[in-house]
Amino acid sequence: MATRKTIPLKQIDLSYLDWQSNGQPILLLHGLADHALVWSAVGNQLASNYHPIAVDMRGHGESSKPDNGYDFDTVMNDLVQLMDHLGWAAAHIVGHSWSGKMAAYWATRQPERFLSMVLVDPIFIYGMPGIFRLTFPLFYGTLPFLKGMGPFEDWDTAIQQGKRMKQYRGWNELQESVFRESLETMPDGNVGSKFTTAARDGIFDAVLRVPGLTKEIQVPSLFIQPQDGVNRFDWQLKPYQKYLRNLTIQTVPGNHWAFLVKPEAFEQVLSHFLQTIESPVG
Repeated sequence: MATRKTIPLKQIDLSYLDWQSNGQPILLLHGLADHALVWSAVGNQLASNYHPIAVDMRGHGESSKPDNGYDFDTVMNDLVQLMDHLGWAAAHIVGHSWSGKMAAYWATRQPERFLSMVLVDPIFIYGMPGIFRLTFPLFYGTLPFLKGMGPFEDWDTAIQQGKRMKQYRGWNELQESVFRESLETMPDGNVGSKFTTAARDGIFDAVLRVPGLTKEIQVPSLFIQPQDGVNRFDWQLKPYQKYLRNLTIQTVPGNHWAFLVKPEAFEQVLSHFLQTIESPVG
């Protein structure tokens, strides 16, 4: 149902999926090493009442992959340029994992761009101590969700790895298409991720270095807490309860990628929240 589009920005080309539907605008932002297609099931449902756009963030999917520019301000500027191109003064902005933290950072600086903010199992909302940032790259190879980057000697080997990953639990047609779309055949014949190591390193640096919440935000906000996600304890929610002054917290079934493993339940929670927001279309 969505159409792939690409626009040239000042520094990069940004690719996105556009459902070309009517209604209030929704900007869907994926997590690390993912891409726009992860939102396809949710976007298909939202399109009956809203106008969803799912973005390949810089360094991911079909968007440009520069060697630098993965700090929050640059990524935020990419999205502002996209919204301006679309004619959106404001939108409902949905961020997953690292882009959830980036969205919170964005809302502290340009709250007028938000009709509402939805944070889907965000990570590391505060900045991390310097020693942790120095040692974190040692764990890149052990992080399960990065094991899909490869390289793999062939597509069969890649698919076997994909079937073992949490975000593809169930391995249905949607999940397989998302996993395949994240990979490409490399010049040496191996199969590897479209997500680059420069993007990985740059995003991790920003996520660990820059606090996502530093002052109160009045934007209507929804925190989506998957039952098997990374935010499972009350102490993890305290920063959001402190700074987000118009906050709803809702638990959904599934893991960190609830929109991929339990998309129907996820979309119902998201739609119910959006229906409570009465804002003019930007």
